[in-house]
Amino acid sequence: MTSTSHLKKTLFLIAIFYLIIQNKIEAQESEEKAFSPHHQIGLSINHVHVFEGRDDEGNREVLSLPAWGLDYTFQFKEKWAIGLHTDFIIEKFKVEKNLASGEDKETVERSYPIAPALVGIYKPNEHWSFLLGFGGEFAKEEDFFLTRAGVEYGYELPKGWEIFGTTSYDFKWNAYDSWGIGLGIAKNFGGK
Repeated sequence: MTSTSHLKKTLFLIAIFYLIIQNKIEAQESEEKAFSPHHQIGLSINHVHVFEGRDDEGNREVLSLPAWGLDYTFQFKEKWAIGLHTDFIIEKFKVEKNLASGEDKETVERSYPIAPALVGIYKPNEHWSFLLGFGGEFAKEEDFFLTRAGVEYGYELPKGWEIFGTTSYDFKWNAYDSWGIGLGIAKNFGGK
């Protein structure tokens, strides 16, 4: 037997051995990653930005307001989930209702508004989530209907924990817009 022939047979056996091991590893990973529906509760610290804010003299100013986010999510399919995502702004502020119909732009005060939204969530992979939903912003002065769109990036930690970054845009009908950015931690319950 020539050395070239021996080398070819050795490389062939190594390739076969490699494919068998690789196939077994992929099969184990797919068994470990089998999806099962689960719930998730998340808490985030956010900043909500309002471009139509007003100071005490009525001058326009961009507001950066501290807020908390409390999110409940139920992931019922590998790529789909629904949730109730709620923002709590922990400050009083004034804002111009720039989206109201008519020529007069009214300035309204908002006292610690709470903004829950029922969202549908699409998860193209294990890290990214795209959200779209409807809800309301509630404060003692006035309530507004809102549409929310958002993006989240999550990183799984051991024992069902996850850290995530979030950004969202709230379109408050006949009122004003705001966008938020935050960082949070979540815990998965059930199946996962």
